[in-house]
Amino acid sequence: MPCASVRKAWQGIQMREQPALPSEQDALASGTSGGVSADVLSDVLRSVRLTGAVYFDFELSSPWVAEAPPSREIAPIVMPGAQRVIEYHLIARGSCWGHAVGEAPIRLEEGDLIIFPQGDPHVLSSAPGMRTSPVMSMFVRKKTALPIVYDVGGGGPERARIVCCFLGCDERPFNPLLSALPHTIHLSAAGNDATSGWLATLLHIAVRESGSARVGRDNILARMSELMFVEAVRRYLETLSPAQTGWLAGLRDPVVGQALAALHGEPAADWTVESLARAVAVSRSVLADRFAELIGQPPMHYLALWRMQLASRLLLEGAPVAQVASQVGYESEAAFSRAFKKLVGDAPASWRCANAARAAIPLHPSSVDGS
Repeated sequence: MPCASVRKAWQGIQMREQPALPSEQDALASGTSGGVSADVLSDVLRSVRLTGAVYFDFELSSPWVAEAPPSREIAPIVMPGAQRVIEYHLIARGSCWGHAVGEAPIRLEEGDLIIFPQGDPHVLSSAPGMRTSPVMSMFVRKKTALPIVYDVGGGGPERARIVCCFLGCDERPFNPLLSALPHTIHLSAAGNDATSGWLATLLHIAVRESGSARVGRDNILARMSELMFVEAVRRYLETLSPAQTGWLAGLRDPVVGQALAALHGEPAADWTVESLARAVAVSRSVLADRFAELIGQPPMHYLALWRMQLASRLLLEGAPVAQVASQVGYESEAAFSRAFKKLVGDAPASWRCANAARAAIPLHPSSVDGS
């Protein structure tokens, strides 16, 4: 799609009011982030164009083994237009083993979910230690509705059913969630931290819809895939130890979580470290130290990167560069253009032209005719 044909519609960034915040003593003593003014995780997921699909439905008989290549190798096939593709698998019936290549196999039982957020090559098999070569032709999109159904294996007595999902999202200019996730997330259907409640309901609906022939099934499954991933991330967040660092750990921290909420709630505000510290009722040094410790960068650098992510979405939606500059907190188009080129690598107009074709491709593979 040529740059001149980028559509002109654009949407402003909605501002949200902040509630009164606790004192520094209360904030430091609290075990939670309290009255968060913005749902930061949802804010990030909206901005990075999260789109899912339930892609495969496998009926398996022992012995069997399936190996997936790095997700970057199949992303252009399964989700054209996605910068990053995440794979995850639901054990709908029976049991199996799964692991990222190079890691120890994990026993997976019925109801378990295993996710590979960093796009690692991985293996699912009826017994530990089995390997094979990825079959790239399996990933080619058929003309039939998703999911693609396979009945494979050696015909043995041990049977399993696995529903495989793909999730596409943007990773550039800035997606803080991706780097905060591990190589493998395993959510077990047993124990106190079981995949229960809301997630169990989602899993049940996904399995039921996957086996149906109802109109609109692939679209329903796409939305279910997104919801399951978001719930899985929330469940993973709950399991983090107090010593954990990273963006997700920052969301849960009483000081850093409030700071992130403030920045995401009003990204165009004239923030400084001092004003942000006042907003979360702690000293400048406490905020700076804790933010850098958990997030890995100073608060104002994080804000600059997040503004570039917001700006990239507005640019792709056709907003004029001057208007984008104002919407993300810059007093002039020139100042915004300098910051964008420094942090993203291209001038705003050049970046928009280079990425317009990718943005025009629907991430939802139900609209892709991959014969």
